Amino acid sequence: MTTPDHATLVLRLAAPLQSWGGPSRYNRRETRPQPTKSGILGLLAAAEGRTREASLTDLVGLQLGVRVDQPGTLLRDYHTYSDYRGGPLLSAKVNAKGRQTRTTPAKYTGVTQRFYLQDAVFVAALRGPKPLIESLEHAVRHPAFPLSLGRRSCPPTGPVSLGLRPDAPLEQTLTEVPWQASRHRRNQIRGTEVSLEATVEDPAGDQLAVDVPNTYDLKTGTQFSRRTVRHRWVTVPTGHAPQPDHTTNPGTGRHPDHDPFALLGW
Repeated sequence: MTTPDHATLVLRLAAPLQSWGGPSRYNRRETRPQPTKSGILGLLAAAEGRTREASLTDLVGLQLGVRVDQPGTLLRDYHTYSDYRGGPLLSAKVNAKGRQTRTTPAKYTGVTQRFYLQDAVFVAALRGPKPLIESLEHAVRHPAFPLSLGRRSCPPTGPVSLGLRPDAPLEQTLTEVPWQASRHRRNQIRGTEVSLEATVEDPAGDQLAVDVPNTYDLKTGTQFSRRTVRHRWVTVPTGHAPQPDHTTNPGTGRHPDHDPFALLGW
């Protein structure tokens, strides 16, 4: 049900690299295939200039929908790390005083693996009270802190805000926003419409996402609660003119509108 005192903020999340962390820890940091609510709320909190200890009560109540305009591909980045003072690394063990001990035998170099989405493009729609949504839209256009897509090393390309829209169901909003894929990706689709995957927050949803943060305070750590979502496909115009109707493509035997590799972003 729509209400006049609500509005929707639409964001374009695009960058050479994005990383939307899940429950991974320690030396293997994975990414989820779509932006998480924790990551998007972190972007909004940074735009407003909130400290890590600031309350997130007003933000966690926003209803989120995400559309995959360009899924991108998975990148594994290989890291090594060492102590800048040249000493051995700390181990996971602690002594009687609760302090970490040095590795035995001494280990001077460690290895981590970090995963990213490269060349991905997403549209995120956040629905909530109109005054809050308007304040967030202004903050995204005039951010207090640098914005990033999951990690600080992943700044967005181009304007993040696609503006405000009147209150409407999230699925409707995600259908109305023009396709935001790169020019190369748009040129790969010849038809007049494209089907895009979408995930919409819905109390009556049939799946759970564990990505609602209670805080970003580094001292206490973040605990995540669950929200219900549902996955859908939305159809969006490509902007291309209608093509002549042919049963198959000459030489390939395939129907011109059938692209079996569309979900892979090829």
